[in-house]
Amino acid sequence: MKKTVFSGIQPSGTLTLGNYLGAMKHFVSLQEDYNCYFCIVDQHAITVPQDRLKLRENIRSLAALYLAVGIDPSKATLFIQSEVPAHAQLGWMMQCVSYIGELERMTQFKDKSDGKEAVSASLLTYPPLMAADILLYHTNIVPVGEDQKQHLELTRDLAERFNKKYNDIFTIPEVQIPKVGARIMSLNDPSKKMSKSNPNPKSYISMLDDEKTITKKIKSAVTDSDGIVKFDKENKPAISNLLSIYSLCKGASIEEVEAQFVGKGYGEFKESLAQVVIDTLKPIQERYEQLIQSEELDHILDQGADKANRVARKTLEKAERAMGLGRKRR
Repeated sequence: MKKTVFSGIQPSGTLTLGNYLGAMKHFVSLQEDYNCYFCIVDQHAITVPQDRLKLRENIRSLAALYLAVGIDPSKATLFIQSEVPAHAQLGWMMQCVSYIGELERMTQFKDKSDGKEAVSASLLTYPPLMAADILLYHTNIVPVGEDQKQHLELTRDLAERFNKKYNDIFTIPEVQIPKVGARIMSLNDPSKKMSKSNPNPKSYISMLDDEKTITKKIKSAVTDSDGIVKFDKENKPAISNLLSIYSLCKGASIEEVEAQFVGKGYGEFKESLAQVVIDTLKPIQERYEQLIQSEELDHILDQGADKANRVARKTLEKAERAMGLGRKRR
């Protein structure tokens, strides 16, 4: 029997090249060997204020991108979190087995609430909802970036706590952090992760950027002063980040890319890198345009919601019975 993988991405703006190389590209191969659930976690997105029309647009756009990169609905389940009520229902139950102290220790809560007068309660309590997302599908493996590792450890703790107190309902998930490409860094600050939430659009390449924009952003990416195309994460973090992008887009090793640019300067390297990135994103963008307004996209999301609801409902009912909620079912 295949092991189950669950992954959720927030629909809070167009995904970056970093999201693609660090996660989505990896998902395409996962669906061949695992029972995969790919979830658009729109209920997580509303932990911070959202424009409702923009949120709807982002949800649809993210769904189209999942399919455009190669997620196959006959092999994997793609669905929207809010279309499966069991997520919010189990999320509340997981809050009831969570402690305020452990939620307050979450690094992301500290970062997002720091210096703010009014902080939404959901910023504190969304890790139990994230736990519910994962546990509903008897997930064995959760592929995440380093920044989500703490939340996954909490998910494991909550699942173990629930199983011990009530019954062995939940599978304890394992964390999987991709070794290569897990962290593509910002183009203008290699000490920070490439992020769609960065206010400076020059810091990231969006998966939907046109050729001209991609070329411009790569040409303005920071480097160092010695002009040698060599991978050295500690002393040359900026050029090392660009080499990682080249290597992952091209499917070549870092050493092969270095050898290609021996005796050549950053200008030539960046020009070549821009073309490699354009070639990588072009087929994805073309498929995205076919899908974004199509009935096919709605049909796939309807199917995904139906399947996710069937599986999630069964797990939820078992957890409710174990906790003593509702009337006893025959």
